[in-house]
Amino acid sequence: MRLGASRFVAGETLDTAVAAVRRLNEKGLAASVTLLGEYVSDQAHVERVVAEHEAIMRRLGHERLNANIGFKLTNVGLSINEALALENSDRLARLGESLSMGIRIDMEESFTVDATLRVYRALLSRGHRDVELALQSYLRRTEADLRALLPLHPKVRLVKGAYLETPDVAFPDKRDVDAAYLRLLELALGREAYVCVATHDDRLIDRALALALERAVPPTGFEFQMLYGIRQQRQVELARAGHRVLISVSFGPEWYPYLMRRLAERPANLFFFIGNYFRR
Repeated sequence: MRLGASRFVAGETLDTAVAAVRRLNEKGLAASVTLLGEYVSDQAHVERVVAEHEAIMRRLGHERLNANIGFKLTNVGLSINEALALENSDRLARLGESLSMGIRIDMEESFTVDATLRVYRALLSRGHRDVELALQSYLRRTEADLRALLPLHPKVRLVKGAYLETPDVAFPDKRDVDAAYLRLLELALGREAYVCVATHDDRLIDRALALALERAVPPTGFEFQMLYGIRQQRQVELARAGHRVLISVSFGPEWYPYLMRRLAERPANLFFFIGNYFRR
């Protein structure tokens, strides 16, 4: 952490995460808090993780912070069975509604996508509207997935994707990933979806701004999202221009294995973090 991870991870404890969220709020930025961890395969451990998420939500609500919570389904039961992941996600969504707080479901490796989409659809069918789902532009299937979701008026978070996938599943070339991101943006922004433009790429940010202007989408009709510690100046610039900007704040004792897995899986992740370490 002392060697630089604290630039991108808000410490190991909830106290450090809350302090980071408070600083972001003071700059006019919203936040989404994620307790790091994934692939929990023991049911008792899953229950502890869900209880920790509930404690995070209550703390954020008690301190009246402009923040919500994000989580991976494999952290709340999907590694055991889909039904457990759904019930725990429903449990967190209901608590969020009592606190006027949304929830965000991250997308993981491609083999989890179908189950994640089913859980998301089930949550919508149960009346949970303030649930956000990440969609990864580097997966070849994502455009079709988005088209299928649009009639449900979803809240989608468009990301590029950070896991290692085979070329038949994901676009290996960055240009193709970016082109796919643009297609998703064109398909959803100002249409049936509420779009969270989750990128640090100025070209994609500028296209989102232009598209919103062309389609008369007000600043309340979409938002920008970035990672904690990355493009900090750009985050504030967008917020000062009247846009909702949400920062993903990750924390927890599992920060090291999580970060190492992401860096080991794709060299692009390492270059991204190194490049942004010296960039504000």
